[in-house]
Amino acid sequence: MLVGTRELEVFEKFRPRMEAIAYRLLSSASDAEDAVQDTYLRWQAADHENIETPEAWLTKVLTNLCLNRLTSAKARRETYVGQWLPEPVFAGDRMLGPSETVEQRESVSIAMLTLMERLTANERVVYVLREAFGYAHSEIAEMLDLTEANCQQIYRRAKQHLATGRTRVEIDAAGARRIVEEFLAAALSGNTDSLVKMLSDDVVSAGDAGGVFISLPRPVTGALRVARFLRTLLTPDDAKRDMIGGSPSLFAEVVNGVPALVVVAAGRVAVVVTLEVTTDGIAAVHTLANPAKLDRATRQWATAAHGEPVIESW
Repeated sequence: MLVGTRELEVFEKFRPRMEAIAYRLLSSASDAEDAVQDTYLRWQAADHENIETPEAWLTKVLTNLCLNRLTSAKARRETYVGQWLPEPVFAGDRMLGPSETVEQRESVSIAMLTLMERLTANERVVYVLREAFGYAHSEIAEMLDLTEANCQQIYRRAKQHLATGRTRVEIDAAGARRIVEEFLAAALSGNTDSLVKMLSDDVVSAGDAGGVFISLPRPVTGALRVARFLRTLLTPDDAKRDMIGGSPSLFAEVVNGVPALVVVAAGRVAVVVTLEVTTDGIAAVHTLANPAKLDRATRQWATAAHGEPVIESW
């Protein structure tokens, strides 16, 4: 069945919401786009006269497609070279979806998306639909062919798995720049103590280079160890410049709702370092250097306005 103008308008109305759901479920903007496109193909072939609530129908199809993708993604990540991290997304990208509540903003941070890898596929879907998009348990249960009581149980279990005990600090663009400037100044000062003071005692530093660059096989933990590692990582030298592709500029941006250091070389986003800021200090540092995960960020960078670099030539 061909999709008419009205049906196409209905689908496009819900596309941003579907992309935001799929991104939270899959931690990949490109995979989210593919899942939404597959949903469109099923919408195109559907009998629209028998669909009473298009949003519910589309969300159900999308979530089930994402469930299938989560299963295959888990298998792929078991053979992933080095540490695996979600794909970063700049502020303003519709993939981030609604951001009116603390829960909505937190659910899209790199730290939370990484934690969600601990969940089963069903736990992740229930948590995302309930916490970030406010669907009722009865609606989620119908989408997943579960009982409402089972859905509520899955949600409680997911929340327990994701509890960190930390309180995140809400950051705007100006605050992000201040934190990144302070972070860089401490990392490049030659004084490890100044960087340690910015970190929580149990801070974790993880990096994803996708096997393209040499990276550590597992995260670094603890304030002193992380501070020493970051000093080495952020101190410029010719070998690092060669890997990046020249002398890059360093910018402060908001990525996935948190302050981020963005390394740009020859117009391309080469590295993104996100800083998870809590009341106890920076609790997580995530470094994304896998070029395959920075294509969307580079496209955004080329068209979006951004401030002056924190460091013009690193």
